[in-house]
Amino acid sequence: MKSTNAKRPGPILSTDYTAGAHPAVLRALIASNAENTPGYGSDHYCAEAAAKIRRACRAPKAEVFFLTGGTQTNALALDALLKPYEGVLAAETGHIAVHEAGAVEFTGHKVLTLPAKDGRIRADSIVAWCERFYADESYEHMVFPGVIYLSQPTEYGTLYSLEELTRIRAAADRFGLKIYADGARLAYALACPENDVQLPDLARLCDAFYIGGTKCGALFGEALVLPRPGLVPHFITIEKQHGAMLAKGRLLGVQFKRLFERDLYRQIGCYAVETAQKLRESLQAAGFEPAVSSPTNQIFFRVKPEIYRRLQEANIGGFWDYAPDGTVVVRFVCSWATRPEEPEQLCSLLKGDQT
Repeated sequence: MKSTNAKRPGPILSTDYTAGAHPAVLRALIASNAENTPGYGSDHYCAEAAAKIRRACRAPKAEVFFLTGGTQTNALALDALLKPYEGVLAAETGHIAVHEAGAVEFTGHKVLTLPAKDGRIRADSIVAWCERFYADESYEHMVFPGVIYLSQPTEYGTLYSLEELTRIRAAADRFGLKIYADGARLAYALACPENDVQLPDLARLCDAFYIGGTKCGALFGEALVLPRPGLVPHFITIEKQHGAMLAKGRLLGVQFKRLFERDLYRQIGCYAVETAQKLRESLQAAGFEPAVSSPTNQIFFRVKPEIYRRLQEANIGGFWDYAPDGTVVVRFVCSWATRPEEPEQLCSLLKGDQT
């Protein structure tokens, strides 16, 4: 019996990793396909990609490691950064707290959640949490804070400003904490006109962060950056222990080398952000109300349940949450692969339905 899904159209505006690789990245992979290179990331492509990333970050001594996916990168990096008795502070809406099936906890480290506003945590919330922790006379029997987890952009497509990130750095230094930034969609943050945090800022203010590829034009892959060398001794050995080392490491190096050539990474981000902005304006002009003010490639709108069912049938967008007023919050996501007719198809479906 054939699956009914076989007759459904492919997902439209649902996320930024349903398509394969950006054509330029795919061409680079094809060009290197028959080449024989050393394995495990010791090839010249990985070396060249790492050098390009160091230059972009203005961190000439940074260590760069190429991994295959976001959850893998988060779990591995946080396990390497944390001591056995430490946990990670994160927004209650953070990816590691909600959408990674307990991957960080699986490594033995608790996720310690903080209140969030549109996906962001505040420096004063970190300070208040840490002050309460150390005020407890039995804190040595508790899970210590070790790392602050951020994402740029956040799960809600919102951004940390340079001022916010600087304040969080000050809070981290006060309590001896490290900062780790999840950059799964970093291309869309860097390309956003409202953004004032660039790669050199992340390298200066974070102890570790990663540059997303899977959701930003690569077939797969993330680039983990440790700006200050030696922070995690023998990281490659830890990577191997986690089963995270790709034998054909060249496949990652080839992709990131091309992403950081001729400004491709930023171009991918710009196209998606600009397309999302046009869609945002069209939906608002049609009378739909945004659920979150997100300036990047993810946009969130409230729709009536009956309209949401029509979106489901058309395989457009994706469920995000139920709003208190009974409407459904739907997420729409744009990427390098978003075709001009897709936003038009969505607006055509919704036209005349919002009263």
